[in-house]
Amino acid sequence: MAFIKISEQPSLYNDLDKMSVHEILTDINTEDQKVALAVRKAIPQIEKLVNQIVPRMKQGGRIFYIGAGTSGRLGVLDASEIPPTFGMPPTLVIGLIAGGDTALRNPVEKAEDDTARGWQELTERNISTKDTVIGIAASGTTPYVIGALREARAHGILTACITSNPDSPMAAEADIPIEMIVGPEFVTGSSRMKSGTGQKMILNMITTTVMIQLGRVKGNKMVNMQLTNQKLVDRGTRMLVDELGLDYGKAHALLLMHGSVKAAIDAYRGAGAPSL
Repeated sequence: MAFIKISEQPSLYNDLDKMSVHEILTDINTEDQKVALAVRKAIPQIEKLVNQIVPRMKQGGRIFYIGAGTSGRLGVLDASEIPPTFGMPPTLVIGLIAGGDTALRNPVEKAEDDTARGWQELTERNISTKDTVIGIAASGTTPYVIGALREARAHGILTACITSNPDSPMAAEADIPIEMIVGPEFVTGSSRMKSGTGQKMILNMITTTVMIQLGRVKGNKMVNMQLTNQKLVDRGTRMLVDELGLDYGKAHALLLMHGSVKAAIDAYRGAGAPSL
């Protein structure tokens, strides 16, 4: 049976160029509301993936996202947010995009058609069976991603994928396929829209849940965030005020002394101060 790409099917809306601004915005919003429901249906697969990633990362494993175009950019984006949000080294969640860093801003001709390059980039980073490779492609047919998943799986590495089409060639190469079926795009074939939104949601879910499971969140707070600006220093100070019962000035000084909320709490309590 021929593989049909739902993500490439004609838009449910016609004559977009004749619509008013209000009509365009309203109809895009109507379509966007379908995304969260599609992601919700994929939670069992996302849960299965997270449950397999966590023990691997506890043993020193990494997550590799691999994609092209919008999908690749979203993987790089999620990976780049892990160090500032959770205080983890930038070497633990890595985003690879067909065409390299140039492709983050400009299309690189035929980069996504190279079946061998994805696996080459993974081997250059000394990938091992402790690691996880997550392919991202709305179409589910990107050669760069499929080739990487096929080789990774053949080498005993956990593989997963995120796609907007059921039973895709990419899903066939993944141990855990996450199929998020959002339907045709508002602009036909424009996977930067609903497919991209759903991919971002799933990536957030994967890494946030993994980081919580690895102890990088306390209660509901980012106690390991990097203090890279005044807003975050203020947020961290207020966390210490709430957690330790200190006044703002003492909490601020303690935070700056130790460099993170968690380190400040551990040092304060380790010094024999009462647990509050």
